[in-house]
Amino acid sequence: QVKKQCDQKLLIRMKTECVPCSLNLETQCPAGYTKITNGTGIPDCRYYLEIKTHTLSFPGCRHHCMKEFEQPECCEGHWGPDCMGK
Repeated sequence: QVKKQCDQKLLIRMKTECVPCSLNLETQCPAGYTKITNGTGIPDCRYYLEIKTHTLSFPGCRHHCMKEFEQPECCEGHWGPDCMGK
């Protein structure tokens, strides 16, 4: 039996929105994503507050999330929706 289907595993990474670090403990990743940072997350971003005519920028935190995704692919020498051979 020749293997026709050789699915590719992809890792999709994303970051949550930047918020005050003290509020970031509660931040969840979107559905299907796994949080790969702990506690208040990573303090590598800035968030903005608009006060009347000014916009103030503050250092904030965000979480990194990832999701494993299998992309269907045919093995070499196979093609089409059913990965048929020659």
